[in-house]
Amino acid sequence: MELKWTDTREIAIALDEAHPKVDPRYLNYVDLRVWVESLAKFADDPARCGEKILEAIQLAWIEERE
Repeated sequence: MELKWTDTREIAIALDEAHPKVDPRYLNYVDLRVWVESLAKFADDPARCGEKILEAIQLAWIEERE
């Protein structure tokens, strides 16, 4: 399954597996975007990403950790 920007929960899980030692609360959006785009299963248009999407991904990742 290819990941799209709207797959926030699945992206958060993939990021958590790829970066287990990172605290998502302190990650800036620039790095978050680069990490999402570098996920092997990610396949979406970079132009479709905005701050609200990155915020949703970050919140989902924080919830995944709890």
